[in-house]
Formats: sequence, C-alpha cells, structure tokens
Amino acid sequence: NKFLANIRETDAIVHVVRCFEDPDVLHVMGNVDPVRDRDVIEFELALADLTSVEKRLDRVQRAARAAEKDARAELPVLERAHSFLSEGRGLWEARLTSEQLALLTPLGLLTVKPVLYAANVTEEELSGAEGPHLRALREAVTRSGEHAEIVPFSAKIEAELRQLPPEDREAFLASLGLEEAGLDRLIHAGYHLLGLQTYFTVGENEVRAWTIHQGDTAPRAAGVVHSDFERGFIRAETASYDD
Repeated sequence: NKFLANIRETDAIVHVVRCFEDPDVLHVMGNVDPVRDRDVIEFELALADLTSVEKRLDRVQRAARAAEKDARAELPVLERAHSFLSEGRGLWEARLTSEQLALLTPLGLLTVKPVLYAANVTEEELSGAEGPHLRALREAVTRSGEHAEIVPFSAKIEAELRQLPPEDREAFLASLGLEEAGLDRLIHAGYHLLGLQTYFTVGENEVRAWTIHQGDTAPRAAGVVHSDFERGFIRAETASYDD
C-alpha cells in the first residue's frame, strides 16, 4: 500500500520486466514469463484503482440522488471506470476522453498513467537478435492495443558501466555494438512518452538545462526558470543545439 501511494504521485509508470534466462538468478514465480509478469502487475494496479473508485462511487451515488449537478456529471464516468476495473482491466482500455480523465484526476488512479516497459535482457540479446521472451512481450503489448514503448536494456551492463570512469564508458559501449547506455535510452523514451523536451540557458558562469513540454511557447519556457520571466516576457534570443 505504501508503494502504491508513492507511485500515485508520478506522471508515468516504468515497468521493469525480466526477459532473460539465468539459472543463478531465481524468479519469484519459478519460470521466466514476461507476459505473465506484466499481467500480474496490471491486475494488481487495477485492484488498487478499483478500491479508490468504489469509495468515490459510493459518495457520488448518494450525492447524485440528492440531485447535485457535479455528481450527476461524475457518476457515469465512475460507473464506466468501475466496470473495467471490476474485470481486472486497466482504465487505459476504457478509452476515456480528456474531460472524463479530468474528473478522475483527484483519485490519482494508476491505470490511467502512461506506461513504459523496460525489458531486462542478456548482453548478447541487447547487441544482437531479440530473444523469445522479448518478442512475446512485444506481441502481448501489441495485441492488447496498449500504446506503450518497450526499451530493452541489460542491468548487468548498466552495473558494469557504473564501475567505469566516464571516459571509458563510450569505448565499452562501442565494444558491445551499442551507441547509448540503457539508462540514457530509457530517459529519452520517458521524455517521448510524456511529450517533454529540454532547452538550455547560457550565462556568463553556467549553462543550465530546463525541461518543458513540446509545443510550449517561449514565455512558458521562460516561466520554468522563474514565474516573473513569463509575466514580464519581452523576447528571447535562441540558437539551435547544433550551432
């Protein structure tokens, strides 16, 4: 419960899924099956959401009987959510509109959050052909209709990278036929998932990176630095990263 309470505050969920065989690394459920593991986690999240929706639904039903206007608007959305969650299905399957999702936002539901799958694979698979477990996970996500990106990575390689000095990491990755570390690819995928991008401010003493949403205007970007910059925005001098 404490873990679920913590991730209710996140913007997205990264689901780390084991997709490798190793007799020396035991799996809590016996055999390696990423599709089953994904289903188990989604079912648990749906049950957690169901508890939240049931509590809210009970209050809203009473309010709707009292002819409260806001309750009458919220009630059908909660009933639809309850229907999906009662079957152990995540609310991403319900295809809710932005207006309906806004009504559910105060509940901090988990199954409406965008999901990114981090598939933990072997070193050989990461730099070569995909193995059966990763293929099975891709096929399961595609069949379900879930628009979620899968980022293969190797926890073993990431651990080895952390032991190397920064100047040696690029050569180590090149020896494996990789251009980026798994963590970097995961960060890029997360930015893409949330529609984020980075811009830099350059001063005499420092260069700083700021995160904004794609499509944000220059005043909105300035407001990330300080709200006064947005309110008093006049103009911006910009240069491309490549320049």
